[in-house]
Amino acid sequence: MAEESTFRGVIVFLDKIGVYDVILPFLLVFTIVFAILEKTKILGSEKIDGKEHPKKNINAMVAFVIAFLVIASTQLVAVINQVMANVILLLILGVSFLLLVGVFFGDKEFTLEQFPTWIRFLMILMFIGIVVIFLNALDWLKYILSLFIHWNATWAASIIFLIVIGIFLWYVIADHTPKKSGKEEKK
Repeated sequence: MAEESTFRGVIVFLDKIGVYDVILPFLLVFTIVFAILEKTKILGSEKIDGKEHPKKNINAMVAFVIAFLVIASTQLVAVINQVMANVILLLILGVSFLLLVGVFFGDKEFTLEQFPTWIRFLMILMFIGIVVIFLNALDWLKYILSLFIHWNATWAASIIFLIVIGIFLWYVIADHTPKKSGKEEKK
């Protein structure tokens, strides 16, 4: 039998003491909730030296309690662990795509700022990926997909046909005239 590496032993030890299913989810939820409370100042703010500051102590307590409630639910922790792993895979996929596209630019710097439609397309694609990841983590995806399993070819062709007609109508009806800038309208 192969001997386990020391680093693998450390990972197993950290897993046994609860780092992955208690400490890291707690820190993640606490940090996100605290940052949102600090940014939105939803629990109020106080004036210190004439400047508005969020109430850090109240924000920290609320974030602390919410994080503890989350880690108390093993289902929520399992969903968080699954979602974060899949989101990282989606991130790696996006970076890999950009690396491959950058190959065609040679030694020039590649940014998507020159391609605003690609930015929109990739943002929509990533959003759809996040939604699918969450639906899958919550086991809702199998119920949604079960609606389509019993469809025959006629149903599928009809839906695709309606989608193509909808896209065609949107393209025909859309206003394709270039928009005037604010300076030209004032003249």
